[in-house]
Amino acid sequence: MTFTPATWPRKLRSQEWYGGTSRDHIYHRGWLKNQGYPHDLFDGRPVIGILNTWGELTPCNGHLRELAEKVKAGIWEAGGFPLEVPVFSASENTFRPTAMMYRNLAAMAVEEVMRAQPIDGAVLLVGCDKTTPSLMMGAASTDLPSIVVTGGPMLNGWFRGERVGSGTALWQMSEDIKAGKMSKEDFLEAEQAMSRSSGTCNTMGTASTMASMAEALGMALSGNAAIPAVDARRRVMAQLSGRRIVQMVKDDLKPSDVLTRAAFENAIRTNGAIGGSTNAVVHILALAGRVGVNLTLDDWDRLGRDVPTVVNLMPSGKYLMEEFFYAGGLPVVLKRLGEGGMLNKDALTVSGSGIWDEVRDAVNWNEAVILPVEKALAASGGIAVLRGNLAPGGAVLKPSAASPELMFHRGRAVVFEDIDDYKAKIADEDLDIDETSVMVLKNCGPKGYPGMSEVGNMGLPPKVLRKGITDMVRISDARMSGTAYGTVVLHTSPEAAVGGPLAIVRDGDMIELDVAARRLHLDVPEEEIARRLAEWTAPEAPVGGYAQLFHTHVEGADTGADFDFLRGCRGAAVPKDSH
Repeated sequence: MTFTPATWPRKLRSQEWYGGTSRDHIYHRGWLKNQGYPHDLFDGRPVIGILNTWGELTPCNGHLRELAEKVKAGIWEAGGFPLEVPVFSASENTFRPTAMMYRNLAAMAVEEVMRAQPIDGAVLLVGCDKTTPSLMMGAASTDLPSIVVTGGPMLNGWFRGERVGSGTALWQMSEDIKAGKMSKEDFLEAEQAMSRSSGTCNTMGTASTMASMAEALGMALSGNAAIPAVDARRRVMAQLSGRRIVQMVKDDLKPSDVLTRAAFENAIRTNGAIGGSTNAVVHILALAGRVGVNLTLDDWDRLGRDVPTVVNLMPSGKYLMEEFFYAGGLPVVLKRLGEGGMLNKDALTVSGSGIWDEVRDAVNWNEAVILPVEKALAASGGIAVLRGNLAPGGAVLKPSAASPELMFHRGRAVVFEDIDDYKAKIADEDLDIDETSVMVLKNCGPKGYPGMSEVGNMGLPPKVLRKGITDMVRISDARMSGTAYGTVVLHTSPEAAVGGPLAIVRDGDMIELDVAARRLHLDVPEEEIARRLAEWTAPEAPVGGYAQLFHTHVEGADTGADFDFLRGCRGAAVPKDSH
């Protein structure tokens, strides 16, 4: 339905800038008219900001400029006034030290862009994994009507007749190089097959996981998550979302109406069903903190524990996002959860309907890709939250990507003080390590790296790989890519850089991992642990710039690694006009 200004139920926020004849109103309108906008566009119709994370140094989002045009078309059709706004875009594959360090900066910038500018609603145009949570976090903090449009995954990669999954194949081939199973020439040839179209990772990595989280939360239209970037239906989704945001503004349908406790529970269970990334934990916890929903690590464990992983995608399974879309995509998974009593069916979505109304008629077109429950990749998927004297604040592990034989393991610690120490030692043939050891990496958490880099899935020592061993228990306060796999314990809290017990682990200490019991134990007497902690000294903190701000204010991974001063919704009050 197209709306005219006369049909709007209230004065819109943008009219504080444009809706009058004062000097200040003329100032705001006049300058915008230099782009050729006719006067009647300022007559009270909704101004929609298209917050675009396009950038040539964010390759996953490199096609969003074209997609924005389809969003604009939808907004025009529905009677809105679209204005495209470039916003901070952090790419996981180019940003150093890690894109995660800049998620909070992006969220803060988006929040202020939304608050300070004359928009009534927003389309969040996202893709590469940190752009999705950062824009949702910023929108949640302003609580202006907002809808997510993701750029979609790349087409399948193929190399010599085999599927090549973004990231997943990279980790596998890198280990094969070290094991002597693959030549560097073949590795370079395979590189050409990994990224053969626009879009995000084609595995169930963090980008596809967060696209699925946006849909499961109700922040995107049904079916948004899986459509390939280059499929014409991705452009249709963008145009329909442009139409929908105009109605959302009329209805005053805000993130706080959608991002309820019920919605977060749906997202957690969905993550278990799709075999989603462990990175979703920190992003969803941070997002919940923006809307005042009391979500904890224990909720992740409790809600996801009995959810079978039914999406057969790399890194946990066989297929890629293209096949997931053809099989029916996320609506099929949500329907499966609903049929199993694991979906809050009345949770509101940006469509204006409950989530069950959106998915009840979904059809599974390929049961090899979206598996029957009795053939699930993992009967108990989700994210396992481990606790114990090594992780009193919690740590996480992804069971669907781990080796069953290592889910209970006791081994001798081989310690790397930081990532540079790991790189210096790991290929040393004299390193005292074998497949029974437990690899421990310190000082890679939110404050320690800084930014909590994706280095937790440490590559195995070449001498172990040559034995044909492909997995070992690895423990760190770091993250790992959603495209990675292995028996990897991550996000250990408190992190080493703030004096968590991880900081005082030494070579030769015995560590016990018991996933079934959710236990991570350092087998060292408590008095010895206390003595070591008393002797521990903190590493030097960054001085100056954003790094100092980050280090000073970032919270732990167990609560989402957001800034302490950004938690909560501050609203979108119109700022004073100084002109």
